[in-house]
Amino acid sequence: MRKKIKGSLFAKVFLITAAMLLCTALSVFALLAFLMPKTYSNRLNAALDAQAENFISELEQAAFSESGGLFDQFLQNTEIDAVALYNSSGKQVPLPTEEFYGGEEAVAEQSYAEESGENVPVLANSYYFSFAGSSQRYMMVVSGRAEQIAQLRQSFQRILPLLIFLAILLSFAMSWLYSHMITKPVLELSQVAAQMSGLHFQWKVDEGRTDELGTLGKSLNKLSCNLSATLADLQSAKEKLEADMEREKQMEQERTDFFSAVSHELKTPVTVIKGQLEGMLLGIGIYKNHEKYLARSLEVANTLETMVQEILTIARLGTSGGDFRKDHFDCIPMIQSYLDETEDLAAKKELKIHPALPSSAVLYGSRLLLEKVFSNLIGNAILYSPPGASVWISVDIQQGQMEFSVENEGAHIEESDISKLFEPFYRVEQSRSRETGGTGLGLYIVQEVLRKHGSACRVCNTQRGVEFAFCIPEVQGG
Repeated sequence: MRKKIKGSLFAKVFLITAAMLLCTALSVFALLAFLMPKTYSNRLNAALDAQAENFISELEQAAFSESGGLFDQFLQNTEIDAVALYNSSGKQVPLPTEEFYGGEEAVAEQSYAEESGENVPVLANSYYFSFAGSSQRYMMVVSGRAEQIAQLRQSFQRILPLLIFLAILLSFAMSWLYSHMITKPVLELSQVAAQMSGLHFQWKVDEGRTDELGTLGKSLNKLSCNLSATLADLQSAKEKLEADMEREKQMEQERTDFFSAVSHELKTPVTVIKGQLEGMLLGIGIYKNHEKYLARSLEVANTLETMVQEILTIARLGTSGGDFRKDHFDCIPMIQSYLDETEDLAAKKELKIHPALPSSAVLYGSRLLLEKVFSNLIGNAILYSPPGASVWISVDIQQGQMEFSVENEGAHIEESDISKLFEPFYRVEQSRSRETGGTGLGLYIVQEVLRKHGSACRVCNTQRGVEFAFCIPEVQGG
């Protein structure tokens, strides 16, 4: 129980407030019980003293034998309980009253009050005077019974249990209301602080108060917004950092795989050249025909040179980022020039080239890299088309974008191979690619160059053959 009270602000405030209110109520009641009878007694004593002074002034003007009527009239006062008269020697003198009131009877009445056990306060004052025509000094003792004071005390005693009960009840009720009013905002702020410690900010403190607690609530609301925004920024930065780390890890793995594949691909032509040269030097069997195998070695060396150049291009793509110089250039003359260069090969294979090119198409990008894209895609279409087939090359400009496509007839790529075409050193037909001098890096370079220009190459099988196409988003003119 004590531990629960120590751990509850509401219980502490409630008990302390109830104790203070109860002590205050009992103190007020005790003060009233003490002061009210005393105040009433002082008032009665003053009234008794005033009446006695007036009575003394009357006695001093009358003789002893003639003062009986005055004593009778004075004793009829309801506030006077008894009157005793003493001579100068201290002996009680009977009162000269016609109705025989006075000393002994008064003393008897007082004794009766004492014998009856009534706890009635008695007020008594002494007065010295002389009757008219007499030099003897008398002392008169006037007493009055303060029954109202006794009744007042009894009333306080009777209502004491009820007052204590009401004081306890009101103290607990007011303490509960006060504790609830004081501790409610504090408890709410405590709950808010607990939620903040758990990094939960989906709450809002009521800003209706204008006191210090209201100011604190507004500050907490502002702090919550700032912390929520900061945590959102930190979470976004964390996700971005994780994405960058994952991308860097993936790129590192791709570089590792790429150079592993490079070492494997370079090993083959080097081994072929080395074997042919050793065979010719040693004059072994068929290698005695030096002219034939020197020509073959030259072809392999050319393939090796092309592969090295493409590997260097890929290395530049991976390390230079956006450092390639970009400018505006017309790609139509570039495409037409490459078609002229491959005219002999197309004629040798009896291919029908169908270009659909506009007068100009001005692009913004790297001339050197985009030239490799056009030459690789057109060159692949010519190299891998069967004799007598048709090749369609088109450039279409719509809504500020240029779409380039090349489609060769009579070719087909398996769906399982399409997703792998842009991987480095991947060849659909290994033997055929070797014969045509392919390195397996052309389409990989195409995709990387287009990615740096905000585009991507897509490939699909059509009714006529295979189509490669891409779209450059930023076109200046047309």
